[in-house]
Amino acid sequence: MGPGALSDILSDLPKKEDKNLIVGYESSDDAAVYKISDDKAIIQTLDFFTTMINDPYLYGQIAATNALSDVYAMGGEVISALNIVAFPENMDLEILHQILKGGAEKVHEAGGVLAGGHSIHDATPKYGLSVTGIVHPDKILQNNSCKVGDVLIVTKPLGVSIINTAHMIKECSEEAFSQCIKQMTTLNKYAAEIMKNYNVNSCTDITGFGFLGHLVEMLDNKHSAEVFSKNIPYIEEAYKCASEFIITAGGQLNRTHVEPNVKYEVKDFALEEIMYDPQTSGGLLISVPEKDATELLEKLNTLEIKSAIVGRVIEKQEKSVIIK
Repeated sequence: MGPGALSDILSDLPKKEDKNLIVGYESSDDAAVYKISDDKAIIQTLDFFTTMINDPYLYGQIAATNALSDVYAMGGEVISALNIVAFPENMDLEILHQILKGGAEKVHEAGGVLAGGHSIHDATPKYGLSVTGIVHPDKILQNNSCKVGDVLIVTKPLGVSIINTAHMIKECSEEAFSQCIKQMTTLNKYAAEIMKNYNVNSCTDITGFGFLGHLVEMLDNKHSAEVFSKNIPYIEEAYKCASEFIITAGGQLNRTHVEPNVKYEVKDFALEEIMYDPQTSGGLLISVPEKDATELLEKLNTLEIKSAIVGRVIEKQEKSVIIK
C-alpha cells in the first residue's frame, strides 16, 4: 500500500500508553521495540507478499530475507520466526514445500530458529515471516534520528523491481536478473554486523517506499539531504529499462507521494525512476557521522555486494531532498 494512505489510517487508531514500548507505529519505523529488562528489548516485525518470480524456492528465500531485514535495520539480532502462508487448495503442495524450505534456510542463516506459523487457503500464494529479534535498549537504531552533517550510505544497488518487471516481459538479460536475485537473497545481516562497530545515528532498510521515500522518512521533516546523483548505485540494466519506460506501478505511487518533497537540480528521468523504485529485500540506508563514513564504507566494501556514499544530511530547506 502507498505510504500516504497508510499514514492517514494509522494516525486514527486507538492508542495505549506503555512506558516499555520504545518504538511503536506512531514513528513509522521498521519494527516495534519493547523493553523487557534494563539490558534487553525485543524487536517484532512481519512481512509477506505475493510471488514475484516463478521459482518457489527462490521466492521463499527472497520473502524471508525481506522479512528478516527490519531486525537488522533496528540494530538487532534475529532469534526466531514464524511462517505466514496463504496457499491455493488445488495447487501442488510440493510448491509450498519449496517455498518453506527456502524461507527456513534464510532464517537459519540469520541465526534464528523457525518456531512454527499459520496457514490459510487463498486464491493467490502469499508467504512471509513474523520475526522476533533482540537488541540492547541503548543501541536501538531508529529510522528518523539522523543528524546534520551525517553522510548517507546505501548498501545494495537499486532497481530491483524494474529488473523484475523487465524480466517478466523478457526485456532484460539473465545476467541482470541473476544480479537482482543475488541481492534479494543476501541478508542485511552482514552489513549490519559491520555497521555495529560505528556510531551510526540512523538506519532503515530500503523496501517498498523506494530510496527517496525511505530517505524522506529518515529526515522526518526536521532536516534535508543532498543526494549525489552520480553516486547512486543501481543495477546497470535498470537504467536502460527505465529509459525505455519499463517502470513499476509501485514506483509511480512512490513518486506521487514523495515528489512534492524533492528538488531536482539535475534532471534524469531514468535515475529518478530508479530512486523511486520499490525495493524487494533492499539494502540498508545508513546515516553516519562524516568522521566514520569513509572507514565504514571501506569495511562494507569488503562484502561481495558493494555500498556507496550517496549524500549528506543538511539543515532544513524548503524541500526535504535536493538531487544534485
